[in-house]
Amino acid sequence: MLTNTGFPLGYGRRVLAEVDSTNAEAARIAKSLAGPEWILALNQTASRGRRGRAWRFPKGNFAGTLVLHPTETPDIVALRSFVASLALYDAFIACGVQAHCLALKWPNDVLLNGGKVAGILLESIGAGGSVGHLAIGIGVNLADAPAPAEVEVQAMRPVSLLSETGVAINPEEFLDLLASAYARLELQFTTYGFSPIRENWLARAAKIGEVITARTMASETVGTFETVDEQGNLVLKTTQGRVAIAAADVFF
Repeated sequence: MLTNTGFPLGYGRRVLAEVDSTNAEAARIAKSLAGPEWILALNQTASRGRRGRAWRFPKGNFAGTLVLHPTETPDIVALRSFVASLALYDAFIACGVQAHCLALKWPNDVLLNGGKVAGILLESIGAGGSVGHLAIGIGVNLADAPAPAEVEVQAMRPVSLLSETGVAINPEEFLDLLASAYARLELQFTTYGFSPIRENWLARAAKIGEVITARTMASETVGTFETVDEQGNLVLKTTQGRVAIAAADVFF
């Protein structure tokens, strides 16, 4: 259900002119929130990605975080990265992007015409085996993208929605589309579990059935991308057999 402004009922909407990072703001305000809340920054001064990597934030791009107070165990909570990926996919479709231009890259990127247009960063705070709050940070190259020289060697080519499709949308408009898509998928996830989310994600997965490389800080695994299992692990078929990988950077 949506409010009369088009925002999903029960979700807060907080738009900030400037902040260090929306995930940092989420950690500061989480305890004071009565329900889920979206935080959008029109300017972010200390953007970051996975493993503390810098994330450049040009004007007109999207930097937002959804703060949740989940009740599941941490392993189930972490599966919301797939919920967020699908919500981004649906938001891009709602913008007018053609489905054949989009793909989802494990564990948490969205590709547009083969380049990275969006990324997701989950951070949680908890104690005693529970998650007190979850911050789902989302960065989207709506208007501009970093130059190839600004990203890691072998990383995906950065692209923007505007440059690849000609679609111009401001961050607040994109937030409304994303929040609506996420609310619908969150309800599906909490009602029916991970299986339908997993099935829909796999139908949109990049490079499934092809050889890819999964790299951690300690090792590298090359194999055919078979599936994502019920725990959200990447499953590769290698010369040593099937390998399930819980966390890694993927290259292809």
